[in-house]
Amino acid sequence: MLHSTSHRPYAIPDSTWVMRMAWESVLFMHWRIDPEVLRPLIPEKLEIDTFDGQAWIGVVPFIMTGVTPRWVPELPWVSCFPELNVRTYVVHDGKPGVWFFSLDAGNPLAVWVARKTFHLPYFNARMKCRRVDGSIVYRSERTHRGAPLAVLKARYRPVGEVYGSAPGNLDYWLTERYCLYSANPAGRVYRGDIHHAPWPLQNAEAELEFNSMVNGLAIELLSDPPLCLFAEKVDVVAWPLLEV
Repeated sequence: MLHSTSHRPYAIPDSTWVMRMAWESVLFMHWRIDPEVLRPLIPEKLEIDTFDGQAWIGVVPFIMTGVTPRWVPELPWVSCFPELNVRTYVVHDGKPGVWFFSLDAGNPLAVWVARKTFHLPYFNARMKCRRVDGSIVYRSERTHRGAPLAVLKARYRPVGEVYGSAPGNLDYWLTERYCLYSANPAGRVYRGDIHHAPWPLQNAEAELEFNSMVNGLAIELLSDPPLCLFAEKVDVVAWPLLEV
């Protein structure tokens, strides 16, 4: 994986990666949104990234597997769990990345570690994910004490052939992101680099029975159907956070 980097917008870090994982059964659901609506929700140090002048917000359910620090074997009861994030896109110092509004996970230990170590807004949730007749049925209900209630009930499936996105296109812009940004309670902003092979994308169909994942942000999603993309699996490595 580390020898395949030509698809990245910038080079991988010179230091050693510290964690590995895989993201499976990934659904990218994206809605267009006015950048000015997002501006109060993002640290001033970060620039909101836009595509043709338009910002995007994503709701992304998937399964985390093989999550473990480098040199540590997988532990079945902690290395695999459902995860669901709400995200938008930002830039700092020429490096485009992801800003997470929330990350719900079905593993309390992972939630605790991520909140303490990566300054990310992880929340405990009651989650189920299963395959039924070629589709993925996904259920998530946030249970984190003191956090806004957030629920997703969805059914999704890939359609069409697997393809690789091309730089300059919207699907590449939305998915090929190789760092995350986060902030601690004191307002210090950090970047965490990741690396993986290019996303094996497919178009997707999604049926949303219920979606209140952005309600706690006091914003509204457009009534238009979301742009939906699917990826079966990517293997990922991650580096430690660095303050920007």
